[in-house]
Amino acid sequence: MTGATGGGAFDLHTHSVFSDGTTRPADIAREAAELGLAGFALTDHDTIDGWSEAREAARRHGVGFLPGIEITTKHDWHSRHLLAYGIDPAAGELFEALAEVRGHRLGRAREMVRRIAADYAITWEAVVGAEDARTVGRPHIADALVAAGYFADRSAAFADVLHPGSPYYIGTYALETVDAIRLVRAAGGVPVLAHPAASRQRGTTSRQEMREFAAAGLWGAELDHPENRAEWLPPLRRAAAELALETTGASDYHGAGKPNRLGERSTQAALVERLRELVVTPR
Repeated sequence: MTGATGGGAFDLHTHSVFSDGTTRPADIAREAAELGLAGFALTDHDTIDGWSEAREAARRHGVGFLPGIEITTKHDWHSRHLLAYGIDPAAGELFEALAEVRGHRLGRAREMVRRIAADYAITWEAVVGAEDARTVGRPHIADALVAAGYFADRSAAFADVLHPGSPYYIGTYALETVDAIRLVRAAGGVPVLAHPAASRQRGTTSRQEMREFAAAGLWGAELDHPENRAEWLPPLRRAAAELALETTGASDYHGAGKPNRLGERSTQAALVERLRELVVTPR
């Protein structure tokens, strides 16, 4: 991992063009430096392909870099995303599972595009036009619909064509959250539950779920996130304290793909240093 200089704060949840963001990893590093952040983590969906570019750019701009990933998981049929930091890139079992997730996502996206194309003039080629993307999903379909002039932005496309109640929608294949936590730990990484009180979810993550995740090896929960609902957070904070889980903050930055701003939520460098001590990925 590229080390931070001095104190300050890290943004521990960002996405680049390697998944569903619109910004290159090098530009995230540059923006982090311009904002005065101590560093950032790149956490693209189900891929680590942006790590090399992010690490090199972080060194060039004098900011810290923490290698990460966001893993698509589910628990009791509810979507739960898992952030994982410092996983070993040679961890075969984890990356075999992630390859299966990406394969299912690709097939799902193709079928959704086929359905949507019956009513909207978009093509598969328009959806996968960003050659760096390793994980294709609904945000890429939304971008194609926006580019074709059907919607003003991603949010509008999601609210209409791409929401779970839409006739075009197909469910997501995902790892079981508990299994993913164990795979991350086996890969030498540190698992953190992403946005457990996000307003997009039907309900908040329960205390029982938190107990199950902690028993499997969860290290922390991303409780300071711009999409977490304030009224859902108090029981999660109590559960985190009872279970000795760390609490992190991050923006979930996607460039122009979301209104979330880089660094608008963050984690103090002292906690990031404690996290660094637990992972196997070389500094």
